[in-house]
Amino acid sequence: MWQSKYQLIEFEAHGPVLVVRFARSDALNAINARMHTEMSWLFRDIAEHSDCRAVVLTGKGKAFSAGGDIDWFSRILPEEIDRLFVEARRLIIDMLELPQPIISAINGPAIGLGATLALFSDISYMGQSAVIADTHVLAGIAAGDGGAAIWPWLVGMHRAKEFLLTGRKITAPDAERLGLVNHVVADDALLESALEMAQELADGAQAAIRATKASLNKILRDTVNLNLDTSLALERACFDSAEHKDRIDFFLNKRHARPSSHTRSPNA
Repeated sequence: MWQSKYQLIEFEAHGPVLVVRFARSDALNAINARMHTEMSWLFRDIAEHSDCRAVVLTGKGKAFSAGGDIDWFSRILPEEIDRLFVEARRLIIDMLELPQPIISAINGPAIGLGATLALFSDISYMGQSAVIADTHVLAGIAAGDGGAAIWPWLVGMHRAKEFLLTGRKITAPDAERLGLVNHVVADDALLESALEMAQELADGAQAAIRATKASLNKILRDTVNLNLDTSLALERACFDSAEHKDRIDFFLNKRHARPSSHTRSPNA
């Protein structure tokens, strides 16, 4: 069974709908090295091995994903960083190429890469108490893993710049108002609502739905082709900077005078 190699992502079939859960719930599904690698396998494996007709993407427990694990970043080795960026590119490309529609069910914080994956889904549902943010800049790194491609399409360039340059968190009602997500629903109705949409798509004309998705995603793919490699290269360069190291140390130890008291944690 192809799912057996996964340790930090769980799968649950609901008829023709596959529910995929990030499953590091004791850490708010923060992304460590193992989870990042599994994410880079995920969409290609579904495309090649699953006969599902729609996917619901969500998090186990109280979060969709709290973004990159600060503990991992604090001790990451240069060769791991290089592998991370190879995986990051594959993840976004494979997600865009997946034939089946993806419905995100944002069940708590969706931060950093967590936000990127939620927003690259085809249709998004958000629990009323959830928040979303791309906080790369708060960790001293560029928003390089796809945020610079998807946010301008959803909220416009000026708003995208505001949120990506500040790392500000957005509540569910504001995310819906801005057009960042499709629907906000009660927390206890989130998965059911996402499953209803996924089932509707799974029951539809598959060739037509997949062809329409492919056509629309060609627009996003052109944007990704334009800026993803540059964004990833700029983010990779930031990993070697003293500023990034200082910020990671600050978040871990809470003892440095810099960054200032206005600094917020990048993944909480």
